[in-house]
Amino acid sequence: MRELARTTPAPPVRHVHLGLGNFFRAHQAWFTTHAPEADDWGIAAFTGRSDEHSDALAVALNEQDGLYTLVTRNADGDHHEVVSSVVKVHSAADHAAWLAYFADPQVHVLTTTVTEAGYVRGPDGGLDVERPEIVADLAALRADLTSPVATAPAKIVAGLAARKAAGAGALTVVPCDNLPSNGAAIERVVTDFAALLDPELAAWIADTVSFVTTMVDRITPRPTAEDIEGAQRATGVNDRAVVVTEPFYEWVICGTFVADRPRWEDAGATFTDDVDPFEDRKLWLLNGAHSILAYAGSIRGHVTVADAMRDETCRTWLQEWWSTAIPYLPQPAGDNAAYAAALVERFANPQIHHRLDQIAADGSQKLPIRILPTLRREIAAGRMPAGATRPLAAWVCHLRGNGAAVTDGRAETFVPLAVGPLREAVHAVLTELDPELAANDALVDAVTAQAGELDRN
Repeated sequence: MRELARTTPAPPVRHVHLGLGNFFRAHQAWFTTHAPEADDWGIAAFTGRSDEHSDALAVALNEQDGLYTLVTRNADGDHHEVVSSVVKVHSAADHAAWLAYFADPQVHVLTTTVTEAGYVRGPDGGLDVERPEIVADLAALRADLTSPVATAPAKIVAGLAARKAAGAGALTVVPCDNLPSNGAAIERVVTDFAALLDPELAAWIADTVSFVTTMVDRITPRPTAEDIEGAQRATGVNDRAVVVTEPFYEWVICGTFVADRPRWEDAGATFTDDVDPFEDRKLWLLNGAHSILAYAGSIRGHVTVADAMRDETCRTWLQEWWSTAIPYLPQPAGDNAAYAAALVERFANPQIHHRLDQIAADGSQKLPIRILPTLRREIAAGRMPAGATRPLAAWVCHLRGNGAAVTDGRAETFVPLAVGPLREAVHAVLTELDPELAANDALVDAVTAQAGELDRN
């Protein structure tokens, strides 16, 4: 069996990425590989954290010269290609390399995929300055600007401080997580951290660095051992870093690039003056539906999205949610109906094994942006829609130990609130999630009633 290795020189590193994972490798790295200037745009990718799994992936990719097989899984068969844009891979612990890239004037772009929770935002959307990890990172950088740090905001600020010191010039930050207005969101936490560290640095960032907003979409489940073995058999290549994805992809980008970039639009990305309509539709219809399946579907015993889509009850719940959310989207009703119909086909693809327990992570960060905007509008209109209250009910049951195991950055806060009599648990969880909603007795009653149908503890 052959080994993956480059037969031509690697492109120079001009793009740094934070959050090495399957989605990045199926999305941003894939777009860069397919851009016409791919030979000029190498990516140095860093894991979001240093642990056994992440570090092993970094080692495997480096041994393969950054190359890996992307398996695009169609319902009627697989397509295999080698993605070549990643040229260097580093553990999150390699802080010296991180700073060195930022100090290089040849680097023009930073992309990030660190999940919604990774930006360490407080309730007001700004940096959560009381979080112990932020306090620790701030103290470390005040003592030494080259000190290793743990959080994404601190890493980015440390990198920008190195760039400022080196006189390396302008840089564009391109966040690619499922956050509304993610460019403004990351700009705020970075600016907040920089202002606490050094107001002069914060002013330099404002003058020299741009933050663009993106909407990203491509379902990319964690590959199984069977996926990796199947790709190896099909290609004859010993690839330990296989990525599996669906045929659909979308990348919508809005904002100003203050430095050079690949022509991602020639690879299929959309550049627009207003990303919000694309963003809301994806967050509400796709990600919101994923949350419903992750909690309610796993409670009903399903393991993957495709499994849940074979359950008529789950499909009915999705249609209820879509019928509630779609009227608030600005696109034509027919376009939105077609988008939802396409989601049914994407979700039901039997070749995509997207695990519900992976989707269920960090509900405390995801539900406020996926479900609550529609729910608030419905309540303001005098309605209490079952399609928008059921995701909350299923999430409360999830916190009570039903279905997928809880993996949440705020689990220590929310899980204890969910114990005890059901209505009291619902009220306590909603109070922490959104006090205004919790003050609505009719909402608490509706969520409690639906939770009672799901709760098995």
